[in-house]
Amino acid sequence: MSERDTGEVTALQAALAAEHAAVYGYGVVGGRISEARRTEARAAYDAHRARRDTLAREVRALGTEPIAASAAYALPFAVADSAAAVRLATELEERVAGVYSDLVRATTGALRREAAGALREAAVRAVRWRGGSVAFPGLAERAGAGTDPAATGAGAPATKAGSASPTPASTPARTPTA
Repeated sequence: MSERDTGEVTALQAALAAEHAAVYGYGVVGGRISEARRTEARAAYDAHRARRDTLAREVRALGTEPIAASAAYALPFAVADSAAAVRLATELEERVAGVYSDLVRATTGALRREAAGALREAAVRAVRWRGGSVAFPGLAERAGAGTDPAATGAGAPATKAGSASPTPASTPARTPTA
């Protein structure tokens, strides 16, 4: 496997890990979100499941075993009510957008177009949840963080500002620094 292919697989695996975490996170969101926004949460959950499955196929097509989801993830903050569920949904989308921005950078051709589409979709969902936009979706939370895109997988501790996923349950939760 060439260096380019290795970088592509690493970025694909990071995106897959982020999608695993988003699927888990939306399970929490769905349990706390108000009835008025439940359809929106379900649509996001379904979109992340579809992206997760597509990414797993892409990783397999490159001859690598897809990263598995963690059994559970520690959330970045307590989700006790609908307002917190909306904040979590926003955080999930921002993190996913950040990882897809890495995937856009690491890939070319059709895969790059797919990654750009996923970045756009996550940014739009974040705007809907947040009620406003940011100048550079997927990059705002990384300002000055110096993150390593290879360390964003589901099995890696989420200690960097650009982490792709909620923290695996075996790792202490971090305070968001966005």
